[in-house]
Amino acid sequence: MRALHAIHHRRLLRLCGALAGISLFLAVLFGGVPAGQAAINHCVPSTRVPPPKNRVLRVGTFNGKKGQCKTIQEAVNAAAPGNWILIGPGDYKQTSSTKPAGAYGDDIAGASVLVTTPNLHIRGMNRNTVIIDGTKPGTPKCSSAEADQTFGPAEGGRYLGNNGVIVYKASGVWLQNFSTCNFLGSNHGGDSVWFDGGGASGKQAIGSWWGEYLSSTSTYWGGKEKPSDEYGIYASNTTGPGFFTETYANNMSDSGYYIGACPDCNTIIDKAHSEGNDLGYSGSNSGGRVTVRNSEFDNNQEGFATQSQNNDDAPPPQDGICANGANNPSPPAGAQRTNICWVLTNNRIVNNNNGATPTASSAPGLVGTGMTIAGGHNDLVVGNTFSGNNAWGILLVPYPGVEERPPPQVPAEDSCKGGTGTEVEGKYECLFEPYANEITGNRFANNGGYKNLSNGDIGEVANPNTAVLTNCWHGNVEEGGGEPSSEPKAIQTTHGTCSNPNLGGEPTTSVLAAQATCDSQLLAECPPAPGEEYPRSNEVKLLPLPEQPSMPNPCEHVPYDPWCPKP
Repeated sequence: MRALHAIHHRRLLRLCGALAGISLFLAVLFGGVPAGQAAINHCVPSTRVPPPKNRVLRVGTFNGKKGQCKTIQEAVNAAAPGNWILIGPGDYKQTSSTKPAGAYGDDIAGASVLVTTPNLHIRGMNRNTVIIDGTKPGTPKCSSAEADQTFGPAEGGRYLGNNGVIVYKASGVWLQNFSTCNFLGSNHGGDSVWFDGGGASGKQAIGSWWGEYLSSTSTYWGGKEKPSDEYGIYASNTTGPGFFTETYANNMSDSGYYIGACPDCNTIIDKAHSEGNDLGYSGSNSGGRVTVRNSEFDNNQEGFATQSQNNDDAPPPQDGICANGANNPSPPAGAQRTNICWVLTNNRIVNNNNGATPTASSAPGLVGTGMTIAGGHNDLVVGNTFSGNNAWGILLVPYPGVEERPPPQVPAEDSCKGGTGTEVEGKYECLFEPYANEITGNRFANNGGYKNLSNGDIGEVANPNTAVLTNCWHGNVEEGGGEPSSEPKAIQTTHGTCSNPNLGGEPTTSVLAAQATCDSQLLAECPPAPGEEYPRSNEVKLLPLPEQPSMPNPCEHVPYDPWCPKP
């Protein structure tokens, strides 16, 4: 009888063990942990079976419930394609840098959070209280003290630098609902949130990507000779489709937003706000399908800049023509040309006169300028407001890339592609001319307040070239009625037909060209003198990070999970 009882007891233990294992498996499958198993750490890659696609990994604590993972990088390392990573409120300091294999350029600095697994959802539970912080562990949140910053190892009188969140050559990744601060660049680094399809490689290795409800700021400035936070919201070397929406950036020494190194970027920026940066937006060699809409660029040194460059953001040029001879499927009303896919529309580019922003040598912003197209081709600027910019509302100029060269890993045929290479005073220069751009239906008001010669609403410096289309201007209006001011004069009369060969603008020997060169400080600092005053301040004034709208429901679409239980 005892033997029979023992047999039944052993069978019951085996059954209970099996049920416990099934319970644990189901809990891991659906992101939860059964009662009594909370001490088990499931923030590790599975060595037995592939992790389920709908697994949820949780970092930190939310609503009193602790997650499985201690750090964001630990969760990223444990995640498989299709997994979710939720991040509870907190200040997440960098504990180490992770460098991607085969890194070039800024990637050499590594990242606080490096994502190389495709198809992940990484989401903070509150945009304003989930902070990914580049300052040292144990210091106050987003500290401004120099001793609290992470510069990276010393390198030849400078520093290696530091990056924030990098999605490296991984398509289908979503970054949502968090803020970053103080990721400082020097020799490398300085990128806060970066979808990186192979920086400085000349290739595009990311397809789809998504960034939503993101904020980026810096609280530290030690001067031009010290590391600084250079880029806020950034995507490069991608083929898309890519989307930034409901985002914000300030206090960047290069640009709040950056799109680059993609001949057909297939990218949309929507509902962005950029202020207090050297450049509100910068786009080097970002062409084809690019749309920037419903956004505001204000209180920057320069509001918006798109340019061709013969540099590590290969291949040049910046060209917004639709790929493969296609037409824009939804050309904006009023546009004469239908084969331009680079579109800047329904934005406010206003009051960009801030000479007290952080500034990097890589970003020669024209203080007081709403927008520049520097050596860009086939861009459509339609239905925007350019107001209160004290130098120019919009300016088209050639871009002289003096001694710029792509790195050796970039194919040789891409060097100075779309430009003209020459030797100038013993230095190599790749010159990109602006042509075939269409600027229509924009509103201008109160531009040119510095009142230097040529300042005003519109300026164009360009050499004539019958082999390409002209830059055309039509349907633009001054607030209250009348024609916008322009150099050349009456530009909408002389340059109103987009199908004409390139008529050119003001010559490079003109007053306008001299004023633009002076303002840019590209060749040398411009000493203030009557008629040449583009005021900058030696005292940088950083802006606070304002509270921004968070995701209305951070549990939206999240699989069953203790932080996001289904009703």
